[in-house]
Amino acid sequence: MKLHLTYFAILREQRGATEETVETDAPTARDLYDELKLRHRFSLPAERVRVAINGDFSDWSTELEDGQRVSFIPPVAGG
Repeated sequence: MKLHLTYFAILREQRGATEETVETDAPTARDLYDELKLRHRFSLPAERVRVAINGDFSDWSTELEDGQRVSFIPPVAGG
Protein backbone atom coordinates (compact mmCIF):
# COMPACT_ATOMS: atom_id res chain seq x y z
CA MET A 1 0.00 0.00 0.00
CA LYS A 2 1.02 3.61 -0.47
CA LEU A 3 1.06 5.91 2.57
CA HIS A 4 1.77 9.63 2.89
CA LEU A 5 4.02 10.35 5.86
CA THR A 6 4.71 13.53 7.81
CA TYR A 7 7.55 13.95 10.30
CA PHE A 8 7.99 16.55 13.03
CA ALA A 9 10.87 17.87 15.16
CA ILE A 10 13.76 15.43 15.66
CA LEU A 11 12.24 12.84 13.32
CA ARG A 12 12.09 15.46 10.56
CA GLU A 13 15.73 16.29 11.21
CA GLN A 14 16.82 12.65 11.25
CA ARG A 15 14.86 11.88 8.06
CA GLY A 16 16.03 15.05 6.33
CA ALA A 17 12.50 15.71 5.06
CA THR A 18 9.13 16.84 6.35
CA GLU A 19 7.09 14.50 4.15
CA GLU A 20 7.44 11.44 1.97
CA THR A 21 5.27 8.83 0.31
CA VAL A 22 6.22 5.20 0.88
CA GLU A 23 5.14 1.79 -0.32
CA THR A 24 4.84 -0.68 2.56
CA ASP A 25 3.27 -3.93 3.65
CA ALA A 26 3.29 -2.89 7.32
CA PRO A 27 -0.08 -3.91 8.77
CA THR A 28 -0.12 -1.48 11.73
CA ALA A 29 1.18 1.95 12.65
CA ARG A 30 3.70 0.31 15.01
CA ASP A 31 5.01 -1.99 12.27
CA LEU A 32 5.38 1.00 9.97
CA TYR A 33 7.31 3.00 12.57
CA ASP A 34 9.58 0.03 13.28
CA GLU A 35 10.27 -0.29 9.53
CA LEU A 36 11.01 3.43 9.20
CA LYS A 37 13.13 3.47 12.37
CA LEU A 38 15.48 0.97 10.79
CA ARG A 39 15.44 2.63 7.36
CA HIS A 40 16.01 6.19 8.60
CA ARG A 41 17.88 5.41 11.82
CA PHE A 42 15.40 7.18 14.07
CA SER A 43 16.71 7.46 17.63
CA LEU A 44 13.37 7.51 19.46
CA PRO A 45 11.52 4.35 20.48
CA ALA A 46 7.84 4.20 19.52
CA GLU A 47 6.89 4.64 23.18
CA ARG A 48 8.16 8.23 23.00
CA VAL A 49 6.34 9.09 19.76
CA ARG A 50 2.65 9.78 19.04
CA VAL A 51 1.06 8.64 15.81
CA ALA A 52 -1.78 10.38 13.99
CA ILE A 53 -3.67 8.87 11.08
CA ASN A 54 -5.57 11.22 8.78
CA GLY A 55 -5.23 13.99 11.36
CA ASP A 56 -6.48 12.05 14.40
CA PHE A 57 -4.27 10.70 17.17
CA SER A 58 -4.32 6.92 16.92
CA ASP A 59 -3.19 3.84 18.75
CA TRP A 60 -0.05 2.05 17.58
CA SER A 61 -2.12 -1.08 16.89
CA THR A 62 -4.31 0.75 14.35
CA GLU A 63 -4.42 -1.12 11.05
CA LEU A 64 -3.27 0.89 8.06
CA GLU A 65 -5.11 1.35 4.78
CA ASP A 66 -3.89 2.45 1.36
CA GLY A 67 -3.75 6.21 0.86
CA GLN A 68 -3.76 7.23 4.52
CA ARG A 69 -1.72 10.15 5.87
CA VAL A 70 0.37 9.07 8.85
CA SER A 71 2.16 11.60 11.06
CA PHE A 72 4.83 10.81 13.63
CA ILE A 73 5.02 13.36 16.45
CA PRO A 74 7.85 13.16 18.99
CA PRO A 75 7.86 15.07 22.27
CA VAL A 76 8.71 18.72 21.71
CA ALA A 77 9.81 21.47 24.06
CA GLY A 78 8.52 24.98 23.75
CA GLY A 79 9.11 28.32 25.26
